[in-house]
Amino acid sequence: MTRTIMVTGAESGIGRACAIAFGAIGERVAVGYYSDAAAAGETVAALEKAGGKGLAVQCSVNDEGSVAAAFAAMRDTFGAPAVLVNSAGLNMSGVTVRDMELAQWQRLIDTDLTGAFLTSRAFLRDRDAAVPGAIAHISSIHAYAVRAGGADYCAAKGGLNNLVETLAVEEAANHVRVNSVAPGMILTPMNERASTDPTYRKTLTANIPMGRAGQPEEVAALVRWLCSAEASYITGARIVIDGGLSLMQALGA
Repeated sequence: MTRTIMVTGAESGIGRACAIAFGAIGERVAVGYYSDAAAAGETVAALEKAGGKGLAVQCSVNDEGSVAAAFAAMRDTFGAPAVLVNSAGLNMSGVTVRDMELAQWQRLIDTDLTGAFLTSRAFLRDRDAAVPGAIAHISSIHAYAVRAGGADYCAAKGGLNNLVETLAVEEAANHVRVNSVAPGMILTPMNERASTDPTYRKTLTANIPMGRAGQPEEVAALVRWLCSAEASYITGARIVIDGGLSLMQALGA
């Protein structure tokens, strides 16, 4: 059975890789994007080349009206969704709490946490109840392995994990599974310097037991599996994909 999939933040990085991965198994994919319509069009072209059907929909996940409009556009073209992959998000600011403006804090919380709430709620209200549902939120190892200068991001991702677990309990009886994927260092536009500067990247990968950064396609393969029937008994889980990086956090002191 061909399903309808909503992927937010799909104009680049992990979101784009997820959209293409679902396209490769013939799914109908709504490519949610924030502002770069041209990049979203490239994702649609790539997933259709892989074998799926795509639709670019503007979706500011921190805006209730924008989320509602995106889901309506998807529903009008492809029908009710069976899967939500929420990959939209912002990276940590690098600003300490004592120096952080409220607007910066709110910006991260609104996008990385409230955005997850709004897209999850829209999915649950719109989903095809005749088909088992699945939600996968892209979290981070920094939900629990915190970094100085990351209070906004770490707090948002920590809250996201609790949202995922709560949703998993609430929706299990409705045949909806809810999980989070926690990547470590992945070579995406969000990590532009590491992606383009091999010398800098080497200083970071030295801390990763596997000795390399991950690729968006590796995260996408995990997400696609989590949203498949093969993972039908997994809900409320946080699955780490980081090459062992988070295991190193307490070493050396």
